Amino acid sequence: MTLVILAAGMGSRYGGLKQIDPITDNGKFIIDFSVYDAIVSGFDRVVFVIKRENLDVFRETIGQRFESKIKVEYAFQDLNDIPEGFSVPEGRVKPWGTAHALLAARDIVDDNFAVINADDFYGRNAYELLSKHLSTADSKSFCMVGYRLENTLTENGTVARGICSVGDDGYLKDVTERTSIRRAGDMAAFDEDGVDTLIPLDSVASMNCWGFTPDIFGGIMDGLKVFLSNLSSAKDPKKAEYYLPFAVRELMDEGKCTVKVYKSDSSWYGVTYHEDKDNVKASITALVESGEYPKNF
Repeated sequence: MTLVILAAGMGSRYGGLKQIDPITDNGKFIIDFSVYDAIVSGFDRVVFVIKRENLDVFRETIGQRFESKIKVEYAFQDLNDIPEGFSVPEGRVKPWGTAHALLAARDIVDDNFAVINADDFYGRNAYELLSKHLSTADSKSFCMVGYRLENTLTENGTVARGICSVGDDGYLKDVTERTSIRRAGDMAAFDEDGVDTLIPLDSVASMNCWGFTPDIFGGIMDGLKVFLSNLSSAKDPKKAEYYLPFAVRELMDEGKCTVKVYKSDSSWYGVTYHEDKDNVKASITALVESGEYPKNF
C-alpha cells in the first residue's frame, strides 16, 4: 500500500524547506513520525506531492531520511496541469487546491492508498485503521479517519475544519468546510457571515486523512473540469481552489463511492500558529518518552 503525502505547500508555509523547525530535540519533523507510523502499519511506499522546483531541496531535507526504510517517489503539482480545453487565468499563481494536488499522483499510484497532509500529526491509530480498510477495499470503497473536534482545536486562534455528518451505519453523509472555528466554553463556534454558530465539541472533524482506491483519480478529473467550467463565476478566479473534500462529496452525491468513517480518539497535532509549537513538541516528546516511538528511527 502507498501513502501519499501532500507537501506542495510546504515551501511557502515555512518560508523555505531548509527552515522547517524540528519538533524534537534530536531533529525529527512531524513528517518523520507520519512515515514511521505508516511503515509499522503495513505501508511499503510513500509518494510525496511537491512543487517540481523544490525537488532537490525536498529530497535533501526530507526525502533522503526515508529512502533506506521505504520506497520513495515524487509527484509534482503544476498549475498548468489541467484538462485540455482549459487555461490558467491571467495573473494566477496560486495552486488549484488539494484535490488537484492529489491528481498529480495519478500516473504513479495504481494501488489502494492513503492521503495525509505533510505537516499534520495523526497518531498511529489512524494508519492502522487506514491499512486495515485498504487491504480489503473494493474499487468504490473509500474511507476517512475523523477526529473529535475538541482534539483538533488550538488555544492560539481559529482553525478551518471539515465538519462531518456521519450516518448511524458509520458512513459519511456530508462534509462541510467551516472556517474560523474556535472553542466557546463547552462548545465550539464558527463565524459565518458575521454570525456565530455553535457546534458540539464531539463533532467529527476531517483532517484530510483519507483512504482511496485509484478510482478517485477519474472522479477528481471529472470534477476538476466542472470546477474550471464554473471558474469565471467564482468570487476570485485567481484564488478559487478545488478541495479534496469537495471532490469526495461530489462522488458520494453521484453514487460513485462510499466513505466509511473511522473515528479516532487520538489528538491531532499541527503547528497552525507559531505559538502552537511548544505544545506540539511537548506532546510528541511525551509519546517518545512513554515508548510509543523509539528515540531514534
